Amino acid sequence: MPPLSHKTLFITGATRGIGLAIALRAARDGANIVVVGKTDTPDPRLPGTVHTAVEEIVSAGGKAIACVCDIREEEQVDAAVAKAIETFGGIDILVNNASAIYLAGTCEMPMKRYDLVQSVNARGTFLVSQRCLPHLLQAGNPHILNLSPPLNFDAKWFAPHLAYTLSKYGMSLCVLGMAEEFREVGVAVNALWPRTAITTAAVRNLLGGDEAIARCRKPNIMADAAYAIITRDSRACTGNFFIDDEVLVEEGVTDMDQYAVTPGVELMPDFFV
Repeated sequence: MPPLSHKTLFITGATRGIGLAIALRAARDGANIVVVGKTDTPDPRLPGTVHTAVEEIVSAGGKAIACVCDIREEEQVDAAVAKAIETFGGIDILVNNASAIYLAGTCEMPMKRYDLVQSVNARGTFLVSQRCLPHLLQAGNPHILNLSPPLNFDAKWFAPHLAYTLSKYGMSLCVLGMAEEFREVGVAVNALWPRTAITTAAVRNLLGGDEAIARCRKPNIMADAAYAIITRDSRACTGNFFIDDEVLVEEGVTDMDQYAVTPGVELMPDFFV
């Protein structure tokens, strides 16, 4: 039986991009996916909705429910968790993928945007983890996986976009603290981050358009790495800050060109690596 067969994954930001790719990889095992996202109706700026994501997951072999949810709102998170339990009976794996990005220096950062990145990234990750943990504690091999960077305190990662860095490192500090807090009860808490930029709407819209996309890897590299992590023994694999291609090398994958949008080109490195 595949490792994630009948397991329930609660994935924030699962409407598109990396979150959806992780969902589709799990769906191939016959997993249950709770699709958590804000996009209920089509948005011309962004591909997909929570409903189209459910359709793709079902077509890939999984089961899925759509939860329209802003992870900044406690009541909406509580409702999504309750719907997951009502539908699937439990939560085995939480993937904190939802994230907001706004790249600006200290003097240029609108406080409204500061509050957004902090509320979604650091606070949202903490909130969703807190609400899912009572159910994860009852699971057989529970995992929390945050899509957040290794804690590298080189000043170059803070100076150009301090507010954004603080918010992403907040997610990583959740890994550091929760991994130790829940080590003895067997809940794994790990981080995963890409070595290169990944083809997402953020890269296209903020980091260089089609030219940048050509120098990216596809989201399925993160999906394959996430799958490798969340199928490991939760008591033996916790408190790690993983990089996608390093995980895959450990799994015996040697061909990284398969993940490149344009094989052979110089790839664009991601932040914090």
